[in-house]
Amino acid sequence: MSTPPFSIPTLKKRTEFLAVAKGTRAPRRAFVLQALCGRESGNLPRVGYTVTKKTGNAVERNRIKRRLRAAIRAVAPEAAHEACDYVLIGRKAALDISFSDLKKDLAAGFARVHRDATDAVRTRSGKPNTAPKAKPE
Repeated sequence: MSTPPFSIPTLKKRTEFLAVAKGTRAPRRAFVLQALCGRESGNLPRVGYTVTKKTGNAVERNRIKRRLRAAIRAVAPEAAHEACDYVLIGRKAALDISFSDLKKDLAAGFARVHRDATDAVRTRSGKPNTAPKAKPE
C-alpha cells in the first residue's frame, strides 16, 4: 500500500483570508502568494486558494486551483513554515506555465514572503535594520 500524498489544511473562512491579506505578498507570473506568520493555534501551515471571476470561466478557474494545489503538495513540505497561513491568488498564466516553472516560482515566493516577514518583525521589534539607507541629496 502506498502512502497518501502530503496534505495541508486549507483556509475556509473569509475572516482568515482577510487576515492573511494584511501580511506580506510575493507577486509571481502565475499567482500572488500572501503570507501571515505567527499564528498561536496549531502548528501546521494552512493554505487558501482564490481565483477571481475576471480570470475566466469556472472550468479555467478550477484548473488553475488544481494546478496550484498540486504545486503546493510538491513544494510546501520543504518551503512552508509552521504556524503560517498562506493564500494563493491564481492568475490566468498558471494554465500556460510549465509545472516545473510553477513549482520554482512557488518556492521563490515562499522564500520571499518569509524573508519579508522576518524583516518586518525586526523593524517592529526595534532592532536596527542592517540594510544601508540611501542618503538624501
